[in-house]
Amino acid sequence: MTRISCAAIAAALTALCGQMAGADTIKVGVIAPFSGPFATYGTQYRNAIEVYVAQHGNKAGEHEIEFVYKDSGGPNPDQVRSIAQELLIRDRVDYLAGFTFTPNALAVAPLIDQSETPTVIFNAATSSINKESKFFLRTSYTMWQVSEPLAQWAFDQGIKTVATTVSDYGPGIDAETAFRAAFEERGGKVVDAIRMPLSTTDFTPFLQRVRDEKPDAVFTFLPGGPPTFTYTKTYNENGLAQEGIRFLGTAETEEVNLQGLGEAAVGLTTAYHYSGAHDSETNRAFTAKLAEMFPGAVANWSSVGAYDGVDLIYHMVETSGSDGPAAIEAALGREWESPRGPLKLDPETRTVAQNVYIREVERDPASGQLVNREKGVIANVGDLGWTR
Repeated sequence: MTRISCAAIAAALTALCGQMAGADTIKVGVIAPFSGPFATYGTQYRNAIEVYVAQHGNKAGEHEIEFVYKDSGGPNPDQVRSIAQELLIRDRVDYLAGFTFTPNALAVAPLIDQSETPTVIFNAATSSINKESKFFLRTSYTMWQVSEPLAQWAFDQGIKTVATTVSDYGPGIDAETAFRAAFEERGGKVVDAIRMPLSTTDFTPFLQRVRDEKPDAVFTFLPGGPPTFTYTKTYNENGLAQEGIRFLGTAETEEVNLQGLGEAAVGLTTAYHYSGAHDSETNRAFTAKLAEMFPGAVANWSSVGAYDGVDLIYHMVETSGSDGPAAIEAALGREWESPRGPLKLDPETRTVAQNVYIREVERDPASGQLVNREKGVIANVGDLGWTR
């Protein structure tokens, strides 16, 4: 796309705000990776959106809702900024959504401020994102939100020494910082803090280093998709479990990869805001519809982030149409029941407050499948990184 001057963008976006106010069809631009190594995110988002529409129809109030999908390909902030410009100026969308990676979300902050476009983050988990624009809303989670409760729980279980291994980018650094702060506040010791290149595909050197340190546990965070699968396999293949080094993670046993991890995954512990095995009528309805519409699809945290994001968009459209500032006001403080449990959009952080579950992988006796079984819950956790 040809580069457009900031002044031209501002003029076009300002004009569009008035033109879109009375539209009967509300357009939602969804920016996500639909190709490349992280394409599973785009597929999960689209599937969840279609499940929501199948359950609730394509109208919110008097407005029909139309989704416009655009492929980001992966972490590429310059391209995502151009895509957002195209969606706002040419496609005239009223809302934006998606945003798997932190740099991509940050790239659109100036645009959504100018156009006053509510933008719902389905995944990107760095706490600071929402500080960049009051038009950001997040229905996923933040790394502080899950890492700090896990650190506190681990210490209370008798784990006194930990090595941390995280991907070296915003959410990974957030996870490391959150875990370390909470663990050391309790009296634990972080014996090594390893930051791994985001592009790495070989985790053996890092996990061998951990094995040599002989901590009680290793804490990790990696972006979803192939890296989490490879890391978890490497943890088992390099004998850390046999050495008694417990695995503490977040999304590393996520449902899409879980069956592929096999029996070695049994007993791995994670703290997260969703499990496909969550025991509620809302979750059963969501997972059943997903399986019906997309045979073989598996519900995970990114699909539920999109599902709840669409629920929030429908609420904003019903109450406020295409009036961006009014839609934001209507969203703040909203409470609803999600497949993951109760949610409340915190008015200050604009991230959902939610339950964090301590999960352990086990084989379900009824289905024979591996599941993330909820073993404990820390209720109503907000974005603990907001004031850090």
